[in-house]
Amino acid sequence: MDVHPRLLLPLLVLASLVANITPAVPHGNDERSSQHTYIVRVHPPTNFSTETSPTDLDTWYRSFLPPRMVASKPATPFIYTYREALLGFAVKLTKEEAEYVTKRNGVLKVYQDKLLPLLTTHTPDFLGLRENGGAWNTIGMGKGSIIGLLDTGIDFKHVSFADDGMSPPPTKWRGSCNFGNVKCNKKLIGGRSLMGDYRPQPPVDEVGHGTHTASTAAGRFVEGASVLGNGNGTASGIAPQAHLAMYQVCNEFGCYGSDIVAGIDAAISDGVDILSISLGAKSVPFHDDMIAIGTFSAMRKGIFVSCSAGNSGPSSSTIENEAPWVLTVGASTMDRQMKAIVKLGDGRSFVGESAYQPSNLASSELVYKDGSEDVSGKVVACELDTSQVKMGQAVKDAGGAGMIMLGKENSGHTTFAAAHVLPASYVNSPDSEVIRQYIKSSDKPTASIIFNGTSLGTTPAPVVAYFSSRGPSTASPGILKPDIIGPGVNVIAAWPFTVGPKTDDEHGNTFNSVSGTSMSAPHLSGIAAIIKSAHPDWSPAAVKSAIMTTAYVIDDNKKPILDENLRPAGHFSIGAGHVNPSKVINPGLVYDIDEKQYVLYLCGLGYTDSEVETITHQKDACRNGRKITEAELNYPSLAVKASSGKLVVNKTATNVGDAMSSYTVDIDMPKEVETSVSPTKLEFTKANEQQTFTVSLSWDASKTKHAEGSFKWVSSKNTVTSPIVIF
Repeated sequence: MDVHPRLLLPLLVLASLVANITPAVPHGNDERSSQHTYIVRVHPPTNFSTETSPTDLDTWYRSFLPPRMVASKPATPFIYTYREALLGFAVKLTKEEAEYVTKRNGVLKVYQDKLLPLLTTHTPDFLGLRENGGAWNTIGMGKGSIIGLLDTGIDFKHVSFADDGMSPPPTKWRGSCNFGNVKCNKKLIGGRSLMGDYRPQPPVDEVGHGTHTASTAAGRFVEGASVLGNGNGTASGIAPQAHLAMYQVCNEFGCYGSDIVAGIDAAISDGVDILSISLGAKSVPFHDDMIAIGTFSAMRKGIFVSCSAGNSGPSSSTIENEAPWVLTVGASTMDRQMKAIVKLGDGRSFVGESAYQPSNLASSELVYKDGSEDVSGKVVACELDTSQVKMGQAVKDAGGAGMIMLGKENSGHTTFAAAHVLPASYVNSPDSEVIRQYIKSSDKPTASIIFNGTSLGTTPAPVVAYFSSRGPSTASPGILKPDIIGPGVNVIAAWPFTVGPKTDDEHGNTFNSVSGTSMSAPHLSGIAAIIKSAHPDWSPAAVKSAIMTTAYVIDDNKKPILDENLRPAGHFSIGAGHVNPSKVINPGLVYDIDEKQYVLYLCGLGYTDSEVETITHQKDACRNGRKITEAELNYPSLAVKASSGKLVVNKTATNVGDAMSSYTVDIDMPKEVETSVSPTKLEFTKANEQQTFTVSLSWDASKTKHAEGSFKWVSSKNTVTSPIVIF
């Protein structure tokens, strides 16, 4: 299956945005007039209200424009006007005009628009979610929750988005879906295309990514789903009773920041509960990060945001979407393998994967693809440098009989099962090196491929995917990122096009196997929808805490979760651990965070008043000197620089379990780190009661450069775990 180089998409956008966003002028760069698209962030005027009429908002925004644009009525000069995600607008300007706008009184900042790249059945069962029995019976299926996705659009006709048995949208829903012949229903309740175009149009998916992520989060039950007959079973999203809204902000080339902000703006206005964002970009300060800025506004409105961690692993400090008010999701494998066994002429064999499982390929001459070799009738060994399927098509067009995809040097034991167009197998990195050496050393190298179908229960699982981006965070090193890992390798979900070799089967209900942190984020979006359905009054921080503190760090072999090299994975790879859906509804305790604490945290990062206002809408937030450190943010995990030698910090736990409950602390830290928690017991007598405790750590900074562990609050029913990393 294909790992999209950066399967990370922008922000969620929801439908009826007529009052809030005015699409008019297509964005992008116009070389003829030296114009570029800019996002202009402004101070709110005195007594500003989000109920301000579109006409008054338009008039006010025009006051910041160069003189030639002010009198452009009736046509609007704006690509978008924003009011929910941020106060400001997107507009095409020359460089000189942008400088003019920057100097206008009331303008906070002017950003040149950037293009962000895209980051992509059995997973519910692997997560313990089963239609008859399993965790769904006790935790629910997300009924009444609304998941908004910022993505490439959606296949309106796919069976995964049928509304059989769905309840109507909740009354809080303010979106719409008016596209003539393209219809929404009780499952897919809204959509909007926000691609800087002149006219409204349905968010039809021409890429596949959005259809896949949407069905992963909340697709309906579809029996007999498979990829070319493999991975066969009943497909379902994680929250099959949740509603969906699609905000199209990306195409095959990527996602513009102005469209992403428009998507977030629309989703907030429409009333989504969850934003699922499978896109991103390299780390920048939060006040320069359109996703961080927009999602802060979503958090203020009680919207939970799940974001992909990025596909730039396994190198350290590659994490994306680092803001503490979003859930940052890494990718892991499952216990399913679509086996395609490569057998060399010397008798050695290696288990690879392919979602296309034709008849076995007989032994044929094996060649290494260098661009000049005649490959007719041969098996071609290829280095992965683009889409597997596209490479396979090139080999097939050249007359090749089969293909072996060679895993990259740093990709470890991760393998991908793509819907190939010819007999093929993706082989992991260590085995690929053996095959390379065999081709070099043999006079007449040969290979066959034996297709062995789908196997479940393969071990070890889960394993961290090599591409999953790693911490520590660059924007805020003292916040442990990623937050969590979830299934993101060979995920089978809805697809708008046929896959594999061309056939006469155009039934339109295709499924595809895709990999990336783009796939793991919607899994967590679905789980968040289930939590919000059960606990509609919980804050986004409480939902995140429930997910993180109930995660597991032990795999199906009862050993620590491993990385792509089959070594124990650290917390900068797995965050708090792998999501455990059966536990998230009743976590016992949560670590809650309100907007005020996030503001103090931003001040503690050393941001100026203007930079903090850009994110939070609050003027002069740091002027009185109030701030907190990263460790003092009431986060469910701790990360601290080894050079400091010590940490003493208070945390506050809120009781969301039994009113009368007692918790005892359990500390698991290396002996070189002296650790204490005071008090050692927390006694609660009522629901939502809060208690504060102190965590104290000390170590020899000259000797200890890295240490990991955790502390847990343990009751008769719950274990509430917080990881600790000293780095």
